[in-house]
Amino acid sequence: MEPNGKVLLTKEGLQELKKEYSGLKDVKRPVAVQRLSDARELGDLSENSEYAAAKQDLSFIDGRILELEEIIHGAKLISGTHTKSQVDVGCKVILHINGKKDEFMLVGEWEADPTAKKISHESPLGKALMGKKVGDKVEVEAPAGKILYKILGIE
Repeated sequence: MEPNGKVLLTKEGLQELKKEYSGLKDVKRPVAVQRLSDARELGDLSENSEYAAAKQDLSFIDGRILELEEIIHGAKLISGTHTKSQVDVGCKVILHINGKKDEFMLVGEWEADPTAKKISHESPLGKALMGKKVGDKVEVEAPAGKILYKILGIE
């Protein structure tokens, strides 16, 4: 998150959050409301575990809907028009690590997915890379010790 409270998102990341929001609001919430209504009709609410579970599920869905509304409303889109002369959020970075070449996409924290090689600008590696140029080397502290990365390219 930026200092002004904005959440940095790529266009694709914002679309994914909007898709999740729509699915929760238009599909999952109505199902949860119906489930709660059906459970309420079963009788004594103090001993009705289905009612308690349905109420908890609805509460979770409503909480996530509110969270997504806040994120979507306050999102700052990352423009894809960075200069490619230095590392910034929204760019792909080609790195040389321990004799191997690897690529990472630098994204906002809500889009981070290490398994998809999308790293947050707030992660240790992301912070180290921000503002660096091709040819720069960065050292990052990892659980296994310090790792040296060399920037080979920025796209």
